[in-house]
Amino acid sequence: MNLRLRLTLWYVGVLTLILLVLGAGIFVAIRHQMSRHLDASLKAATAAVMQATLIREVERARTPGVADAVAEVHIPDRALYLFDAGGRPIVPPQADGWIEAAARQAARSGSGVADVDRDAPGEREFRVHAERFSGGTGTVYVAAAVADRMELEEEYATLIATFAAAALAALLLAAGAGYVLMRQSAAPVERSMDQMRRFMADAAHELRTPVTVLHSRAEVTLAQERNSERDAAALKAIEQESTRLGEIIGDLLTLARADAGERPVARETLYLDDVAADAVAAMRALAERKGVALEVGRFEEAGIAGDAALVRRLLLIVLDNALKYTPTGGRVRLDVAGADGARSVVVSDTGIGIPPDQLPHVFERFYRGDPARRAAEGTGLGLAIARWIADLHGARIAIASNAEGTGTRVAITFPSPM
Repeated sequence: MNLRLRLTLWYVGVLTLILLVLGAGIFVAIRHQMSRHLDASLKAATAAVMQATLIREVERARTPGVADAVAEVHIPDRALYLFDAGGRPIVPPQADGWIEAAARQAARSGSGVADVDRDAPGEREFRVHAERFSGGTGTVYVAAAVADRMELEEEYATLIATFAAAALAALLLAAGAGYVLMRQSAAPVERSMDQMRRFMADAAHELRTPVTVLHSRAEVTLAQERNSERDAAALKAIEQESTRLGEIIGDLLTLARADAGERPVARETLYLDDVAADAVAAMRALAERKGVALEVGRFEEAGIAGDAALVRRLLLIVLDNALKYTPTGGRVRLDVAGADGARSVVVSDTGIGIPPDQLPHVFERFYRGDPARRAAEGTGLGLAIARWIADLHGARIAIASNAEGTGTRVAITFPSPM
């Protein structure tokens, strides 16, 4: 299961949990509110019975009795009752036993009120509210109203179904939108993970080669009889591979510290022309040994703020690459620009060049491109370190090469000092 799908599932799972908790809280609150509403409607119904009874007592002289008082009150979905002080039904003349028991409870209780729930066959549940009151002549009555709680459950079920449908639609939309967002947000992470896996594999490969050579050389040398010339050659080869191994480890350590942000960076005023002159002097012997002309062209004073050691290493990496991939008889030229606010170093060569399709990858770790470039000595970490140093200084490093065999141009542009 890839990263984006796992993130989407986590996102949907968390959203589902939130909706469940929120829905449960809403349902409990609404159920409580509906129960209060039902109780209020039952109280209103009993109040209507009491009022009708009192009015009938006032009119008793013209229309004897209160038996028809309840019949005159019509409240939808409510069964209305009137009882005497003993809990015996007056209107209607008969009532279920549990309703009569509620009426007697109201008649005898100190509060004069009774609320009773009753389960009935068919998974139905009823609720009665009974309330004692005195008529205008002092006669004690009990008014009662009965409601079917299923109407509350039906409303509740409808609400649940509506909420569930809305929640399902929200989850589907969230899952679709989440997957699209996760695909976009996870892409850099997946690329970083792929690069890390490739980096580890390349690092293992680069380290394995010199280690294998060292082991083989030592093993062969130890197996042979001592010979000063042969031993010297073997030791020389071991020294070269040890140096290469040390360079790889040093570059890996530099990049590891760069990734961890552990490399302190000095911020001081320095001049690119001075650093460039020092770098050219350091690379002059290598250029002469390869038979490559190392030239200095435009050379202007260019002040910047940065770490002199890191900037020098950046220029050494660029010059070393230029010399490494320029054949004998070729030229490497360095220009420093500092006029009109420009702060840049440009290194151009007449070397083997870089194919256009490989230019976007040259700053990747261990990347060395086509076989001609892979054949040269190096670890493929130099430009990755150069890019890191440039980024630390807010500089922009750009590499251009029109076509293979036409040379390469590296331009490093630094911001002006504050």
